[in-house]
Amino acid sequence: MDTHVFWLTDEQFARLEPHLPTDTRGKARVDDRRVISGIVHVLKSGCRWVDAPPIYGPRKTLYNRFVRWADKGIWQNIFHALAAAGGPPAQVLIDSSAVKAHRCAAGGKGGNGRRRLVARGAVAPRRSTP
Repeated sequence: MDTHVFWLTDEQFARLEPHLPTDTRGKARVDDRRVISGIVHVLKSGCRWVDAPPIYGPRKTLYNRFVRWADKGIWQNIFHALAAAGGPPAQVLIDSSAVKAHRCAAGGKGGNGRRRLVARGAVAPRRSTP
């Protein structure tokens, strides 16, 4: 098995399966285990949806399933159910140090706006009122 991809084990998927929606209309959903494994891989690795390995199926399916289930609150229900089941905290907590931020989130000033000269700004009236 490739070490660069994530797959849910049989036990993990068995715990998730009762919380998955069953009231789908239209075409039957593709393999839930494969799609959820792909979603977890993208979230865990921090890659873009289009960069997900093709072994998980169409990238658009991964993204659409994630977004639609997030809108319906399904992910939140799954997290609450897993957290209520107990277990060691390391298995139910998300470490915030693993969350990736965009490069522009470093706190620098953005924009291409023109900056006022310091000499001109010192003479100008204040923009805010005390």
